[in-house]
Amino acid sequence: MDTDYQARRRSQAEATRRAILDAAGALSRQTPFSKVSIRDICQAAGVTTGAFYHHFSSKEDLLNQGFSSLDSFIEKSLVPYQNAPPLERLEALLRLYAQFMEEQGWETISLYYRRRLTDPGASLSSQRYTLQAMEDCLTALSQQGVLSSSYAPAWTANFFFRHFRGTVIDWILHRGSYSLWPKLAQDYQLFERAFRA
Repeated sequence: MDTDYQARRRSQAEATRRAILDAAGALSRQTPFSKVSIRDICQAAGVTTGAFYHHFSSKEDLLNQGFSSLDSFIEKSLVPYQNAPPLERLEALLRLYAQFMEEQGWETISLYYRRRLTDPGASLSSQRYTLQAMEDCLTALSQQGVLSSSYAPAWTANFFFRHFRGTVIDWILHRGSYSLWPKLAQDYQLFERAFRA
């Protein structure tokens, strides 16, 4: 009984945390993040200011969670592709990656990256869902003989991740003036040919 209560409390706490992050993301797509107040975020999330401060020390602390929002979005959005062939799943992952970035907007994503330059933290973790999902696709392709045996799936996933992160930074430098997915898709097609067996 006590463990059920604790599990419910953890689930509620995570739902509140997620609602705050989602509300902050939605608001920052409409208004520059610097102009979004904690009160605005709480109102949009349907939570109290106390609940906000239970999860985050400041509005800027939300930026530390930016890439966990990406991982959550990709994990949820990839569910329909869980039984898809690995090449299709990998392409979907990259399309969703671009979609998340574009929906957040170049200004908000630039704040995430700026924050990460001073404190890389979890964004560089090899355990991140997005990186692991990419590696899983590449491992399956390796087992099918599609990926060249010259490249370990973990190394290739890391290479892709670094490259696509760089593409996002280029998109930020161009102030979101081009659509991110066609650029990533073009690069992905080049890599697909280069890394094939």
